[in-house]
Amino acid sequence: MSTLDLGLPMTVPAPGLPARVRIHEVGARDGLQNEKATVPTEVKAEFVRRLADAGLTTIEATSFVHPKWVPQLADAEQLFPQVTDLPVDLPVLVPNERGLDRALALGARRVAVFASATESFAKANLNRTVDEALAMFEPVVARAKAEGVHVRGYLSMCFGDPWEGPVPAAQVVRVCTALLDLGCDELSLGDTIGVATPGQVTALLTALSAEGVPTEALGVHFHDTYGQALANTLAALQYGVSTVDASAGGLGGCPYAKSATGNLATEDLVWMLHGLGIDTGVDLGRLVATSEWMADRLGRPSPSRTVRALSHKE
Repeated sequence: MSTLDLGLPMTVPAPGLPARVRIHEVGARDGLQNEKATVPTEVKAEFVRRLADAGLTTIEATSFVHPKWVPQLADAEQLFPQVTDLPVDLPVLVPNERGLDRALALGARRVAVFASATESFAKANLNRTVDEALAMFEPVVARAKAEGVHVRGYLSMCFGDPWEGPVPAAQVVRVCTALLDLGCDELSLGDTIGVATPGQVTALLTALSAEGVPTEALGVHFHDTYGQALANTLAALQYGVSTVDASAGGLGGCPYAKSATGNLATEDLVWMLHGLGIDTGVDLGRLVATSEWMADRLGRPSPSRTVRALSHKE
């Protein structure tokens, strides 16, 4: 009998938390873009299908970037049509107008742009200054909105930068408000190298709120480099955030930030949320089976603690 069959985790709600959390699943895009081995298109499509079957309703499918920069996602045109029949939201990353053209041509209804809170990472990731990147996104967001497409703005290095060190909250607030002014519907605050701690999370959310950024427009994207991802997520939930990015099996890092390790594992997040009595719509058993299946395809065990515990694999 598994731990889940025993009725664990025990549900003990805590005051002041959202009744429901929308998990923005990034494993198929952010997770797989950092893999050294090429993952076949059919395996990626099956991964997305299994994630949907496990109850995830927002699954980031792929990225319409130039194959030279992210060769792992060079098959976006082949992959996306294989999953568009699923009854879930399938956001895709579009770095520029060309990427948007490609995504719209395949019927994408949710896109994301990728900005940075720091000049060093903007240079490394986009080969532009922060303001030049925002200028590049302006026509992308405007055209997407004109087409009735939902736009998410990712913001990297919100809590710390491998070149610049601590990132002042005011710096993050400036780029967040600029992205909202462009027309982004929601923002994802990224702890790209996993250095945040809960007090810093609360301080940033407070600073954003003080500048009129609605908490309901925010999601959080934590990496578990220093084991802080769940603690930081809880701090965000306590502030009222109800969208959390996570990656099935804990897949992924960042190709432009070498100190970044895996994303927060979706299974670890779901275990905590279900224990807190927070609705996710996710079947944890099916999700664990999906991550085990993907780990087999990648030829290595999942880094997710919950996957390992529930599959009895150390």
